[in-house]
Amino acid sequence: MSEPLYIDLLIQNGDFVLNTGNEPTLCNNRQSIGQDVIHSIIESGLATELIAERSPVLRADLFTRIELLIEDDERIVPGTVEISEESQKRLWVTASTYDFGGFTVQVDA
Repeated sequence: MSEPLYIDLLIQNGDFVLNTGNEPTLCNNRQSIGQDVIHSIIESGLATELIAERSPVLRADLFTRIELLIEDDERIVPGTVEISEESQKRLWVTASTYDFGGFTVQVDA
């Protein structure tokens, strides 16, 4: 286990995860970066645009914009981002970090 560099509150299903003492659970490093990626995609509005878009060409453009958004994070290795679409409202994002290796996160729009 590597030293915690990035610490965040753990969020699942849009809400804080609480421990048995009703205190927020913390996450760090790879999990925190993955969580930041999810939130950046949702907050950018690109996930909503992707749901609304029907044109294959414009959808491909949105996927490129999402990749560039993720690669803009200084913790992510450029060129390692891969996005796959499970359904119209669910994406899987895989990327590598400089310090903590690869991760895969699910983005539900």
